[in-house]
Amino acid sequence: MKQSILLGGAKFQITLKRLAQQLIENHEDFSDTVMIGIQPRGTYLAKRLQQEIKDISGVRVAAGKLDITFYRDDFRHKGAAPLLANSTVIDFIVEEKNVILVDDVLWTGRTIRAAIDALQAFGRPGSVELLVLVDRRFSRQIPIQPDYIGIQIDSIDSQKVIVRWKETDKKDEVELISDSQV
Repeated sequence: MKQSILLGGAKFQITLKRLAQQLIENHEDFSDTVMIGIQPRGTYLAKRLQQEIKDISGVRVAAGKLDITFYRDDFRHKGAAPLLANSTVIDFIVEEKNVILVDDVLWTGRTIRAAIDALQAFGRPGSVELLVLVDRRFSRQIPIQPDYIGIQIDSIDSQKVIVRWKETDKKDEVELISDSQV
């Protein structure tokens, strides 16, 4: 098994600051913009970005958490691993707002499709943008593209991307794991 650190240490923090700066540039005062992290791992990124934006501009962006468990297209497939539901916390109106969906890794696009479906239960947003820390750009099954990207990588389906967050994993890093057979 081959392991490569794609992003870590100071570069990880710089990437988060760059994403926050891009959001500030495009949304200014965030009066009509909300951020929603996709459970479970996108919520860490959303919370970090919310803090970065506050540190840089003094603005507090409304942020929430969205569980997509029961909106996934593999929810009832035989042989699928049992899914554990997370909580959804959206204590603001999404109707006519600019919604920034946040996730750690964009791979096939199926998670994002499920998130858009789940989001509809909370109203009709004015627009939906996608922010991801890692874009695995050549593996899409659904034509979804991110608006904001931390890093973009070319990987094959047998490789795995692991994002570690200091909140749960004691360090911030993105690792690419390849089977030695590949």
